[in-house]
Amino acid sequence: MTEQTCVRCGARTPPYDTVNAASSEGTYRLLCSRCFNEEMAQWADIIGFEHPQFTPVRLLDADGDSHEFHFRSLLLGDQISLEAFELAGNDESEGFRFQILDESQSDPFDLLGKLVQKMMRALSMKHLHEDGSGLQVAGTMARGRIEWDGDEDSRLPCVVIDGKRVEWNDFGAMLMSFEGWQFRLELLDPSDEA
Repeated sequence: MTEQTCVRCGARTPPYDTVNAASSEGTYRLLCSRCFNEEMAQWADIIGFEHPQFTPVRLLDADGDSHEFHFRSLLLGDQISLEAFELAGNDESEGFRFQILDESQSDPFDLLGKLVQKMMRALSMKHLHEDGSGLQVAGTMARGRIEWDGDEDSRLPCVVIDGKRVEWNDFGAMLMSFEGWQFRLELLDPSDEA
């Protein structure tokens, strides 16, 4: 993973810990999350904001497989976002990803505790299973997230279910075992409980 340089402090930072921040002149600058948060705190008149940093944690999923999660916090005016994500090589459309939002003055360790609880609930469930014909929907519900399929010429998404990237056509094939059934599609903000 190629590190990038923050234009404000000069720190070499992994891409997952950077923000392309817009300026008032309409240009974009690459900032590390710490510099982004410092600028947001100044912009929002938040005094004494401290950029929280957390070491990665490993959690087990329902199959007993280990997943390492990294964290990033972003100050968004009057709210703070705490994100947890797996690093899946250079492909951001794989792996588990979680987010929680709260007031900007919230205790970061309380947020971390809430986020880890959310992660453990999600990791305890399996929405896919594999049989002789490949991945299938386990039961009658699948939870996941929508991602870009990475093809510049395509207008199709892919989905990530149980931390696994599933191409749109493959997901459609999985749904064919439910031909004739009804469905309900509900889209949720990444910070909501799925």
